Amino acid sequence: MQETNQSSVTEFILLGFSFSPKTTPLFFSAFLTTYLLIILGNGVIIILISLDSHLHTPMYFFIVTLSMLDLGYTTTTMPQMLAHLASQKKTISFASCVAQMYIFLVLGITESWLFAIMSIDRYVAICHPLRYKVIMSPWLCRVMVLFCGLWGVVSALVYTVFAMRLPYCGPNKINHFFCEVPAVLKLACADTSVNDQVDFILGFSVILVPLSLILIIYINIFIAILRIRSAQGRLKAFSTCASHITVVTTFCVPAMVMYMKPGSEASPEEDKKLALFYNVISAFLNPIIYSLRNKDVKRAFLKVMGWGRAPE
Repeated sequence: MQETNQSSVTEFILLGFSFSPKTTPLFFSAFLTTYLLIILGNGVIIILISLDSHLHTPMYFFIVTLSMLDLGYTTTTMPQMLAHLASQKKTISFASCVAQMYIFLVLGITESWLFAIMSIDRYVAICHPLRYKVIMSPWLCRVMVLFCGLWGVVSALVYTVFAMRLPYCGPNKINHFFCEVPAVLKLACADTSVNDQVDFILGFSVILVPLSLILIIYINIFIAILRIRSAQGRLKAFSTCASHITVVTTFCVPAMVMYMKPGSEASPEEDKKLALFYNVISAFLNPIIYSLRNKDVKRAFLKVMGWGRAPE
């Protein structure tokens, strides 16, 4: 019976944002510009770090991984959102919806854990600078990123299977701009209390655990920074930490609110705004906050463009 109901819905309609006909072109232009800047900013970071051997360090290896994840999950949602804003057809097939949901979760969960790994990198760099290159070896960095990816694959599979095993027999209108688990679950023709419990439990492993790890690490980092005698050294260390904390806040906090609250308390309009934060705004700000304001990246950019000498 469940299979029959589930097969009765062959496609969904994504309602997206409720813009008036007069303002839709304006928002389309704004979202298109933002998406192109995301591609440009993160693409430049990946190219610069790949070309400049001076940037082949653990920190920049993680930044490249972050940029690739940002490009991936914004591309999973934004082109479709732009296409729906530009046309009257706003449908997505059942299979495409499942694929979008899964890919988005894989990349998002991987990024959540990557932030925790990046905080470990900052801890070693600030608290054990003389042993930094030994501890953060290329092999260890690759293993940590692989762990993030595998955790994302497994957790996303659990999320998606529990969401799509439910019967969907109509209506088929998703009040969101992409197929995200909380929005899709509202259309299920069955009790979703089990899903709420699964989402809450998984939220601990994919959001709260990384955030707790980041908090514990930064408490130790701040204690170490306060022991630095040089005021300039303390300021430089705080500046690096502030960039990472800002990026983590714009991504993890909205995601935690979205995935850990009960479905009955969810507001479609609030959910869409939250999704914009960790899907679009975070990916837009990451290159600016974490990389493009970095002197080493600026120096690499000038070197690649031929506008400055390579650092000696």
